Amino acid sequence: MAIRRIWLAGLALLAAVAPPAWGAQSDSVTSARAAATLVSESDAVAPGQPVRVGLRLRMAPGWHTYWKNPGDAGAAPSLAFRLPAGVTAGPIRWPAPSRNAEGPLMTYGYAGDLLLPVTLRGAAGALAVHLHATWLVCQNICVPEQGDFTLELPAGTPAPSAQAGLFAAADAAMPRPAPWSARIAPDGVLTLSGPGLSPAAVRAAWFIPDGDTLANAAPQTMTAAPDRLALQLTFGRAGAPKGGLSGLVELRDGGGQSTAYRLTAQPGPAAARTPLARLLGFAFLGGLILNLMPCVFPVLAMKAAGLAGLARHRPDHAGGGHPGRGHHGRGHALAQAGAYTAGVLATFLAIAFLLLALRAGGAELGWGFQFQSPVFVAAMAWLLFAVGLNLSGVFAVGGPAGSGQELARRRGLVGSFFTGLLAVLVATPCTAPFMATAIAAGLAGSAALTLGIFAAMGLGLAAPYVVLAAVPAVARAMPRPGRWMDILRQALAFPMYAATAWLVWVLSQQAGPLGVLAASAGLVLIGLAGWALGLAQAGIGRRSARAVATLAVLAALAVLWGVAATPPQGTAQASRGTEAFSPARLAALRAEGRPVFLNITAAWCVTCLVNERLVLDAAPARAVFAAHNVALLTGDWTRQDAVITSFLRAHGHDGVPLYLFYPAGGGHPVVLPQVLTGGMIARLFSPIAG
Repeated sequence: MAIRRIWLAGLALLAAVAPPAWGAQSDSVTSARAAATLVSESDAVAPGQPVRVGLRLRMAPGWHTYWKNPGDAGAAPSLAFRLPAGVTAGPIRWPAPSRNAEGPLMTYGYAGDLLLPVTLRGAAGALAVHLHATWLVCQNICVPEQGDFTLELPAGTPAPSAQAGLFAAADAAMPRPAPWSARIAPDGVLTLSGPGLSPAAVRAAWFIPDGDTLANAAPQTMTAAPDRLALQLTFGRAGAPKGGLSGLVELRDGGGQSTAYRLTAQPGPAAARTPLARLLGFAFLGGLILNLMPCVFPVLAMKAAGLAGLARHRPDHAGGGHPGRGHHGRGHALAQAGAYTAGVLATFLAIAFLLLALRAGGAELGWGFQFQSPVFVAAMAWLLFAVGLNLSGVFAVGGPAGSGQELARRRGLVGSFFTGLLAVLVATPCTAPFMATAIAAGLAGSAALTLGIFAAMGLGLAAPYVVLAAVPAVARAMPRPGRWMDILRQALAFPMYAATAWLVWVLSQQAGPLGVLAASAGLVLIGLAGWALGLAQAGIGRRSARAVATLAVLAALAVLWGVAATPPQGTAQASRGTEAFSPARLAALRAEGRPVFLNITAAWCVTCLVNERLVLDAAPARAVFAAHNVALLTGDWTRQDAVITSFLRAHGHDGVPLYLFYPAGGGHPVVLPQVLTGGMIARLFSPIAG
């Protein structure tokens, strides 16, 4: 309040002592946040000569306004002139703005004293300039302001006005024409070529676009070489601009001096990036690691049942079997593995195609997006429940037994294919650390790169099953067939039931009690359908039983339609002493100087839940957070949220979890690994504690 009173008193004193000879300045429009006037560079107008005028904004300490491209938030000042006939106003000449990180957002604007010059042409004599201007000033809040200004300039020999120095200062702040050639590649690499560029001459660089073309808050990594500089930019949802990229590049030298240059980068070829083989290798390794993730445990149980089936076809040299049987058994096992791999690849590629199509339509989606749909979660719960009923022997897939060896073989291949499909669908919520780089590159790259990376992940997920089927020694190590196989098959139903219970809990986070009621009703209907199908397969009232099964499935589909209409539920994290994440709340906490720990999570992400239960919600981490007055924010991505999706992409992630620690007093956030330990939390504060 003291600063505001001093600011207002200074403005009043300035108005009181302002000499009446200042005819090149209009009356002031003043608020507690800014003072605005219309000023002229000269005190008279010569017929036929241009004259420069400008809106001057003097902002109170802590307040700012915006550049012509405000960035992720804000609005640019607008000038609407009313001039005599024949007089025209040129465009605003915008001084180079500053970059302002406001939480997860990046804006471009000005603070202090700002002049926006405009050139008027065509005056034949004395000139009356009328201006209606609007501008936005922001601090912790944003306030739109406006004013009407009139400036009377007599005809005569122009002389510099008392405000001419403002125009000279504005000219000095204008971006210079770039003396280098510029290319923008489809992968976002901006390359400058020409003399004067070197690691010694340029210590830092960043690019400010003229329009909404970039993810403004994304890091811009610089690499420099003699006569060459490259900046890695991140395009927005529209992708690479086809006509090139215009804007400002600001270069900082070793002395800390920054200079802005205006340029237009022409489209060019992609720069050398991470080798494709390395990206595909990371994708393959990520898919391989998925076999160990808890999300895939139910499907691992199904694959274990498949391995037991391989034992039926293992070579039996000790028993004196026919020498061709071992070869036949291995061929059958390889066929099963091939069908499983085909199911995995088909599903990975289907998800990739869907992501590409939705991204082309402007949707912001990430890895595991299907689990953000309550309809998908309910359908998956019912599917896993039906698989459990099948393993328990309630019904058989494909009809009654004894339909012939060929039919059984085809049924087995189809089953392996759908096992692969199911493995991918339940694996996607778990983003292994090795998958992060590959997924981010795939979703940001070309369609061919995206498909290649997703296919490599599929091959990694399927690789262990293929190896087990292809290596005879593994088959020989399997136990002999017997009664234990039926017991194992029935026991493997229980992981399916457990996964069903987990998915119903996920649905409770998304759709609340009504969602749980709908899911439970669907489970009853699926159970009824399975029981009726089992009766039909046993030859008991086949027509009636099949009719009952069909009606039960149709009723379940009707219930699924109702699940789609359930209203979204709020985050379930508030009970743990955290606040719901929003960019505005994050910005406010950072403005207070408080340290912030941000957890972007989802109810369907098992890795997230394990981290929260074992680390973040544990007493040691809570004690550390409390001791250092850390604000805890939780972003709930359980259901689709465009704000959180954009935030994830701005930080190079397309899935959860994402953990960010913002230190006290500002500074760049620390990105934590996706698998947490208590020691990681303690080390965040070791410099403070020490």
